[in-house]
Formats: sequence, C-alpha cells, structure tokens
Amino acid sequence: MATTTFSIRMDEDVKREFDRFCDKMGMNTSTAFNMFARAVLREKRIPFDIADEGYLHHKWILEQLAKSEKQAADPDVPYRSHDDVMQRFREKYGV
Repeated sequence: MATTTFSIRMDEDVKREFDRFCDKMGMNTSTAFNMFARAVLREKRIPFDIADEGYLHHKWILEQLAKSEKQAADPDVPYRSHDDVMQRFREKYGV
C-alpha cells in the first residue's frame, strides 16, 4: 500500500503533550492518527463526542438526575449536597 504525508497545524504545547502520551502508549503520533482515521472510516463517525461545554454540562446534569432518582430510593446511599455535586462536576470537567 502506498503512503502519503499528511500535515496539520497544532498548538506546540498540545503536540508536545500528545507526543509524550503516544510514547507512553508505545506508539508514535503518526500511528495514533492512523488509528483515529481508521476508526472514523470503520465507524462512519467521529469516535468520540464533539460538543460545546454547555452540551456537556447539560448531558452531565441529566445523567446526575437519573442517578439521583435511583439513589433517592436507596436508604444506604449517603446524602450529597448541591455543593458536593457541583464540586465533582468541576473536578471532572475542569470548570
């Protein structure tokens, strides 16, 4: 199979961090992007969610509400305040 060069622009710090990550995973950046491209072609979609922060926040809140409904009926689950939930959100999403 013939190969070709693919060039992209990327923030220098992001590239450096991505290169380090790939190295830890035992691959180089080229291999990682080839894996990404093959996943896109195989799945016929971008293989991860692409959404603005508002959507992620909304999705997370709906997930938490569903969990809360289940937990409310379970007497063995400890009570969590709104502040506790928001702290977990900030930690998870870096907000």
